Amino acid sequence: MSRGTRPSWRTGAAGLGNIGRTMEMITVPAGEVTLSDRRTQRSWTVEVASFLLAPVPVTRESDERPLVEVSWPDALRFCNTLSEREGLTPAYRLDPEVSWDRSANGYRLPSEAEWEHACRAGTTGPRYGPLDEIAWYRENSAESAHDVGRKAPNAWGLHDMLGNVWEWCWDVYDAQVYGEYRVLRGGGWFDEQWSCRAGVRRRSHPTFRVDDVGFRLARTL
Repeated sequence: MSRGTRPSWRTGAAGLGNIGRTMEMITVPAGEVTLSDRRTQRSWTVEVASFLLAPVPVTRESDERPLVEVSWPDALRFCNTLSEREGLTPAYRLDPEVSWDRSANGYRLPSEAEWEHACRAGTTGPRYGPLDEIAWYRENSAESAHDVGRKAPNAWGLHDMLGNVWEWCWDVYDAQVYGEYRVLRGGGWFDEQWSCRAGVRRRSHPTFRVDDVGFRLARTL
């Protein structure tokens, strides 16, 4: 869990720090992706509609490093606040229970299938390029997060899909075994190379704030 302090961000005129000044979301084309679960040895194929995804994770207010130590509910609230500020329909209802309005045009987290489809960008191997060229991980990170967008993007222009920080997704990881734990994807700055693969899944309790976990903004077209 967290080894630091809980971050803060502005939701006023200045918005999202660095990403608020540079964000031009990328249209991810429709496609099909096959997900797999190591515990159950199950694989399943998901049709993914075209959607919008930010080219980098959300950054801190002060610089271009990823915003971390953000719980899953923190990320949902952030998405709703930004949506309201920009005149969009919030994607999430947060009280009394969390639900996702899939017709809303506001900011949201990607689903797990959307995330993996976007990460692969048409590739079928474990990664979309040589690891040292595309990702910050244990061997090259000096055990800290780095400014986003400094490594090579995938074919669709998305940076840091592998390495730097894990990213929250919408989905429950495995409700039968782990209850409400949510899916994390991508690998982080502290991980060995085998965790930085397109198909690797990690889980976390939604309330945990961890120093190698952030998130990336998506929107429904």
